Amino acid sequence: MKSSFDVIKAPLVTEKSNALAAENKYAFKVDVNAEKIEIGKAVEELFNVKVKSVNVMNYSGKAKRAGRSNKMGHRADWKKAIVTLAEGTIEII
Repeated sequence: MKSSFDVIKAPLVTEKSNALAAENKYAFKVDVNAEKIEIGKAVEELFNVKVKSVNVMNYSGKAKRAGRSNKMGHRADWKKAIVTLAEGTIEII
């Protein structure tokens, strides 16, 4: 079983996520294999809040050139979760 620290990788701190915080929504970078229920339980456990809903978005990594050669590399795929809280707030910064 994954721990909460394995599910939640890092908070996403951007202008858009700061604007969402006013609506009681918070953005996190999460494990690619994590499901909505796992993400919600991890946020409740780590921050002692009540989660209302979880929305997830999958991002595929870009193909990038490696150095001056024509060899192509690939950035890692990642997943973003927007967590809406029913009650409570999270102090990220």
